[in-house]
Amino acid sequence: MNKASVADLRINYVTNELLEKNVFNDPVRQFEIWFKDAKDSGIREPNAMVLSTIEDNKPSSRVVLLKGFDSEGFVFYTNYLSDKGIQMAETPFVSLNFFWDILERQVRVEGTVEKVSEKDSDEYYWSRPRGSQIGAWVSNQSSVVETREVLQEKLDYFEAKFKDMEVIPRPPHWGGYLVRPEKIEFWQGRPNRLHDRLLFSHDGAAWKIERLSP
Repeated sequence: MNKASVADLRINYVTNELLEKNVFNDPVRQFEIWFKDAKDSGIREPNAMVLSTIEDNKPSSRVVLLKGFDSEGFVFYTNYLSDKGIQMAETPFVSLNFFWDILERQVRVEGTVEKVSEKDSDEYYWSRPRGSQIGAWVSNQSSVVETREVLQEKLDYFEAKFKDMEVIPRPPHWGGYLVRPEKIEFWQGRPNRLHDRLLFSHDGAAWKIERLSP
């Protein structure tokens, strides 16, 4: 695909609008409404989100899956020793970005990140399919692997190791993170690139809503 054909890709957003009078004062409640819309829209993975971390003052991004949210924040699970795990341990500030193209919507979250309790990590780990539980033992996430066969050998090893165990222990290097939001922006595509953007920011006591220029 040449530069001209990429530059010509355009969509005029006309599906919805985002007005202050139509949103909740609580951004997590507003997110709940939009997330339900995303689930109902038929998007394959409405909980997919871009997680951005910091390493040596440089951003690093990847897609992970949201696994829960409430008034405290947004939860996902991963390997503590992965690149992102090490980066979050060194710099506990992250951003999340949800994009739901069918609805012409984005949600951007900025905040601090911390590990969830071991109890919460255990409960989620044991709710996963058995194969996924074993996979958490197999993968030294982000490390170099010589061949695919090496992973298969490790998988065979751990499948044999846990063969007679009804409950597989959670790996100590695997668990959940909670992103406590300081800013949440709701973005609704609008015609002529004059998009609606409402920013919720927390001053330590309450949420403030401001409209941003598109």
